[in-house]
This record gives sequence, structure tokens and C-alpha cells, in this order.
Amino acid sequence: MAQAFTEPAVRPRVVVTQWIHPEAARVLAEFCETVLNDSRAALPGPELLARCRDAQGLMAFMPDRVDEAFLAGCPGLQVVAAALKGYDNFDVEAMRRRGIAFCIQEDLLTAPTAELALALMLGLGRHLLEGDAHVRGGAFRGWQPRFYGIGLEGSRVGLLGMGRLGRALAARLKPMGCRVQYCDPRPLSAREEQELGAAAAGFEDLVRTADYLVVLLPLTAQTRGLLGRETLARLKPGCLLVNVSRGGVVDEEAVAGLLEQGSLGGYAADVFAMEDWALPGRPSSIPGQLLDQRARTLFTPHLGSAVASVRLAIELKAAQQLRAWFRGDVPDGRVC
Repeated sequence: MAQAFTEPAVRPRVVVTQWIHPEAARVLAEFCETVLNDSRAALPGPELLARCRDAQGLMAFMPDRVDEAFLAGCPGLQVVAAALKGYDNFDVEAMRRRGIAFCIQEDLLTAPTAELALALMLGLGRHLLEGDAHVRGGAFRGWQPRFYGIGLEGSRVGLLGMGRLGRALAARLKPMGCRVQYCDPRPLSAREEQELGAAAAGFEDLVRTADYLVVLLPLTAQTRGLLGRETLARLKPGCLLVNVSRGGVVDEEAVAGLLEQGSLGGYAADVFAMEDWALPGRPSSIPGQLLDQRARTLFTPHLGSAVASVRLAIELKAAQQLRAWFRGDVPDGRVC
């Protein structure tokens, strides 16, 4: 007979680094002593470390950097439940060496991020920002032959990466009449390709032929700067580039230069290199030259999973991972 779980005499202390929904906070309070961030701003590094010095658990978010130096200041830390999917800002090996469990959210962010990618494609291709400014600025007096853009139907869409996010986006593009090609080290099966209406292609083919090129790659040593100046120069003239993965995969300054020249049709992004906190020498801001390209860009402030119901589900899942760990169970989404 399985032994019944007994609540520990001392409740574990869990630090939450960012604001969370009250529902998630209540779940945490059922099994641990919580230290919440009640503001919508990230905690300064020294304050966060001070809160974590005697913590056993941590609910972390995208802006956090969990590395060797941070972990050295948290000697009692046992588990990190991250409310995210991409974890390039988290040193997995350092946590593994210290015996700290690390969990992520493997699939909850997929659907909303795919939706945002589609929105950026449509917004950039159909000049929605320019059209909105035209109307609000008082210049609109009725239809004129202006703001002609690129539609999705019949367009060649290249997907760089065909993991969960790539497949979710391909499924949304299929009924829109796009010609979808993808590049990934692990090709889909013939059945999956047929179901998604997508065909495998080489990297160079994608770069040279795509009307829309969508970046769906994690940030790794292999993908950092993958779309650098030379590669970007080989894009099909007028190509629209969309990035919803990590800013560091794309050379933002090179993008700005090509937009100025007119060879690149447009750039839409939800992520920026300044957010890649783990990278030495990361830029401190978005290049001004890129921000100045208002007519050919569309930017959102990392809204990939910013759907209220999804964010709550992510927080609740992270809370459940922490609960599982402190109950002696194996949490879902465990990386190490």
C-alpha cells in the first residue's frame, strides 16, 4: 500500500519573481510560504537575490537570469519552475551540478505564439500600422490606390524551424492558401507534411525564395546570428521577415540597413537581442536605426503568450510543478 503524503512540518519558501494572477498565488499558498512580486516590474537583481537566499523553490520568468553566480547565493534552492518554454537565460548544467530540479512549460505557449506570428505576418504584409496612422492622422477621405501589400494566399512562406511552434503555425497557414516550406534538422514524416500542407526545403532555398520568412528557432550556439548580414542579403527582394523566437538569431543592425536600402520588404518582431540576457555583449537597446524604419516594421513587446487565460494556465502549471516536487513526485516538464 502506498504511504500517504504527510505535509512537512516546515512549509517550503517559494519566491515568485514576477506578478502572477491571484488564482495562482492561492494555489501556491496551499503548500508553501510565498514571497510574491506585487508590482508589474522586474525586481532589481540584488533585491531578487536577497529574497532567494533562504528559498527552497523559485517560480521564474523570461527576464530572469539563473546562472552560477545567482545559484551560489541560494544555497537551499531545490527547484526552479519556469513560466516559459525557451530557457536560454537559464544555466541548466549549473542547476544539474547542484542537484536543482528545473521545469519548463513545454506546450502552453505554442498556440498563442503561433497566433501572434500570424498576426505579425498579416499586419506587416497588409500595412496595418501605416493604414491606422493614415486614418487617425486625418488624411483619409475615402478609398485611394495606396498601401498595396502582400497577402498570404498564394505566397511562399518559409518556416525556419518545425518544432511545436512551427507545426502550429503551419496548421494555421494551411487553410489560407499559402505555399509552406520549412527547414529543420528533423524533417516531418510524409504524413505530417501532408496534414500540414508543408514541404521540406534546404536552408538556402528557403532564404532565396520565401515571400515571408518566419524565424521559429531556439537561441543556441548554432542559431545565434544565423540570419546575419550575408545571409540576409540573399533573401528574395521584398521578402518579409518575421521573428517570434529570439532576437539574437537575427542581426538587427543588418536588418535595419537592408530596410533602408529597400532590398528587404519588412521586418516584424516580438523578440529582440537586448532580451538575450545570457549572451555576453548583448545590446542594451533596440537599434535606433531599426526603430526609425516605421513604414517597414511592426514590433510587439514580447506578447507571444500574452493571452490572459494562457498566462494563468502557465502560472498554475508552474505552481503544480513546485507542488509535485515538494510532495516527492516527478514534475511534468522537467529538464533536469
